Amino acid sequence: MDAAVDPDRQEWDVIVVGGGPPGENVAQYATQFSGLRAVIVESELLGGECSYWACMPSKALLRPVEVLSTGRNLPGVREIVGERRLDVAAVLARRDAVVNRLDDGSQVDWAIGAGIDVVRGYGRLSGEREVTVTGPDGAERVLTARHAVVLDTGSSAAIPPVPGLAEARPWTSRDVTNMHEVPRRMVVVGGGVVACESVTWLHGLGVEEITVIEDAPRLLARNEPFAGEIIAEQFRAAGITVRTGTKVTSAQRAEVNDAPVGHQHGGEVSVTLDTGEQITADEVLVAAGRRPHSDDIGLETVGLKSGGYLSVDDQLCVEGVEGNWLYAIGDLCGRALLTHMGKYQARIAGEVIAARAAGQPLDTDPFGRHADVADHDQVPQVTFTDPEIGSVGLSEQQARDRGLDIETVEHDLAALAGTYLLRENYVGRAKLVIDRQRDVVVGATFVGTGVAELTHSATMAVVAQIPVPVLRHVVPSYPTVSEVWLRLLEELGRRRQG
Repeated sequence: MDAAVDPDRQEWDVIVVGGGPPGENVAQYATQFSGLRAVIVESELLGGECSYWACMPSKALLRPVEVLSTGRNLPGVREIVGERRLDVAAVLARRDAVVNRLDDGSQVDWAIGAGIDVVRGYGRLSGEREVTVTGPDGAERVLTARHAVVLDTGSSAAIPPVPGLAEARPWTSRDVTNMHEVPRRMVVVGGGVVACESVTWLHGLGVEEITVIEDAPRLLARNEPFAGEIIAEQFRAAGITVRTGTKVTSAQRAEVNDAPVGHQHGGEVSVTLDTGEQITADEVLVAAGRRPHSDDIGLETVGLKSGGYLSVDDQLCVEGVEGNWLYAIGDLCGRALLTHMGKYQARIAGEVIAARAAGQPLDTDPFGRHADVADHDQVPQVTFTDPEIGSVGLSEQQARDRGLDIETVEHDLAALAGTYLLRENYVGRAKLVIDRQRDVVVGATFVGTGVAELTHSATMAVVAQIPVPVLRHVVPSYPTVSEVWLRLLEELGRRRQG
């Protein structure tokens, strides 16, 4: 069995099953000042989905698309760029460099340097504070934790139970982020974040025909309606077909091969829609949600049911297991399937483990260091489409569903001097959702070039519950996109004054 550091060791203070960013972070935070020792058990690459098959490669593919789009909308640059397309080989080569060519050696070096051991293999719970690891050679090894076991097994792309779809071996998120050839025609099943980001770089890399099939009434259905509407308009303007309120009822592929990730998985594939229409493409991408990796991790050995997300308390302890020794973080706990939120949970869980091991009381007051509060209606997210979408907290509909008495205010981002300087033909919008009773912002959405970095200011306003009168004295720099805060608050003030 391949292991880094202490190859014969059987006992640690903390065992982390799964080495994605949350797993790495929880091991670090549990051990860095406590004197505890931790081991990460990982069957694939240390660094997980985000580093190799999701966040990092997708942004490496999206950035050139964004830069080219901006250049085409800036006089002086537009004349140089003209109608030139991206250099696909160069973009893919940079993507490969970003993911270290799927080599996790640097991640392992970081772990060892931080005093964290790494054991290669598939880990399953096999009893209280016990994990059995099946190594690459099939040999088993039993590890025991003195204090805690943390589950960070993540999630994978879900394939809807559509007749013939799984058998057609469609692309999933791993294929499209690690693509090595560009199909001429593609069908994209789904209209959420992964689907819309993928469509953005697929078009930018030269896929000639793209059809997006989404069964919800609009794209990005969890966002404010205008976000999905703007993206759909941009897609259609680029020649991309968008079919919302439509379902795929079956798929057929006569020739299926065993090509690796990122290569076409066979010959032509056809999908049939609930309208009776049939669409033929060279590849199908399924981006229709994710499922947690909880089916084969030994949950039944500690009295839990396999399958589904694990319910955790605000210290990330798995509910239904006594003794405060079993934790779940990241996608597995189902609170917010985002890397930055998983890392936030990991920081809290790690410090909780260290405090409990030392017999110290927990700081669980609001905003205490041992309380997970940010993923309760305060989650930030950026969708890196063209234009970008930044959001945090509740949408208007979500706030109303929670019974809040709210007011909203919106502004056209294209009316700002700061956005005019970024590019011509700027398209964007901003919206705040305000709780009247407390007079604080509970949700914010921005759509437009350059709003990714703007999202953090909104996150601070939402999480810190900064009163609206205070926000009026937070002066935005000029000329930047941040000026939208001033315009939104001015409009709100005018409305309140009558």
